Amino acid sequence: MGDYSKALQFHEKAYEIFEKSVPLNRSQLTLSLLNSAECYEKMGDYAMALKNLQNAFQIQQKILPENNPAFVDTYRGLGTVYRSMKDYSRALKYFQQGLAIDEKSLPATHLSWSITCSHIGDVHRLIGKYEMALSFHQKALNTQQKVECNPLDCATTYTNLGETYRAINDYSMALTYFQKGLRIRENMLPKNHSDLAAIYNSLAKVYFASKQYGMAMKNVQQAIEIAQEKLPSNHPHLLEYKEQLEIIRRKT
Repeated sequence: MGDYSKALQFHEKAYEIFEKSVPLNRSQLTLSLLNSAECYEKMGDYAMALKNLQNAFQIQQKILPENNPAFVDTYRGLGTVYRSMKDYSRALKYFQQGLAIDEKSLPATHLSWSITCSHIGDVHRLIGKYEMALSFHQKALNTQQKVECNPLDCATTYTNLGETYRAINDYSMALTYFQKGLRIRENMLPKNHSDLAAIYNSLAKVYFASKQYGMAMKNVQQAIEIAQEKLPSNHPHLLEYKEQLEIIRRKT
């Protein structure tokens, strides 16, 4: 897990196989495109991620009725890429389209609904609407606590809450949620998974803001160590972690 270049090779090979299958299995083609898009997004290649998502969407439009729940994954994928590109208005648009389908086709206790809510909350945080962000994250968490959810989805909600509390300078609450998310990810992911790097960097920011510079340095170094192994040298996340390291160094 976390080796996106190898995963990408697998998904693209699967696409080639499904493309040649008789009869043509468009659902499997779409799934391969969505999986490839996720890998490209994680690797920081947003143009290729969008290309794969748009191809998936075009296939879905041909074979699915409007507002079919299968569109939700595509809308969430598009929202995720545009969020990574800092195009927050488009990101919010696609996440809201996914939520509209969730609300029409699924009960409010369905996990898909909670995942989409968490994404929307994260965009609200990024545009400074912190009360809205907390509201959506809490909706997501409430749903996840009522049903048996994928622990990694819960970890994402915890880290999103942590980011929001950090943004409003509530470092105690931020630390609580980051540590909850970290415990889940450490238990379920390899030690060098890039999602762990992201949360180590978030912890470094909280410790830095709390003037705990030693802990900040420790966590950002862990983030960089993982990112250098798992991400391209020009990946935005790795560059961010290195920038954070320099900020901490100037204080120590």
